[in-house]
Order: sequence, then structure tokens, then C-alpha cells
Amino acid sequence: MIYLAVLAFVAGMGLPIAVIFASTAQGKATTTALEGIARQPEAAPKIQLAMIIGLALIESLVIYSLLIFFLLMGKLPGPDKLVDIMKAQPAVEQTVEH
Repeated sequence: MIYLAVLAFVAGMGLPIAVIFASTAQGKATTTALEGIARQPEAAPKIQLAMIIGLALIESLVIYSLLIFFLLMGKLPGPDKLVDIMKAQPAVEQTVEH
């Protein structure tokens, strides 16, 4: 049962975390590239090419995270199966020793 809880947590939190960090990285990359172009306008084509390649790699990591999200969501049982799993587990009774 703990496996399902961890799986649900990872599937639910992995994608938002990846998106947050990727958007931060894309903003930082774009800002740095624009600052570089402002300092040296003659180097703009080279800077733009490097920026576009970097942004594509960052975005590919987010797409990979989305793929993993869908794969993990497929591993989670539906509500009806979850109820069956809960019923099949023996009740854990706590004993109090005096």
C-alpha cells in the first residue's frame, strides 16, 4: 500500500516540479542571451543559435517528464481496485501492553 502512496506522490508532484525548474531555467537563459546580445550586437546570430539549442534541450526534459507522468499514472489503480486492495489487507490491531 505504501508503494501506491509513493507512486501517487511522485506522479502528482514530479511534473509540476519539473515545469517550475524548467521555466526558471528558460527565463534565465533568455535573459542572459538578451544581455549578451545587448553587449555585443554583432554576436547576435551565434548567441541566438546557442539560446535556441539550450531552450530546446530544456523543453525536451519537460516533455520527458510529461511522458513519465503518463506512464506512472497508468500504473496507479482505479478507485474500484483501490477499494478492493484496502479490503484485502488485514486490519492492523494495536495492542497496548500494561
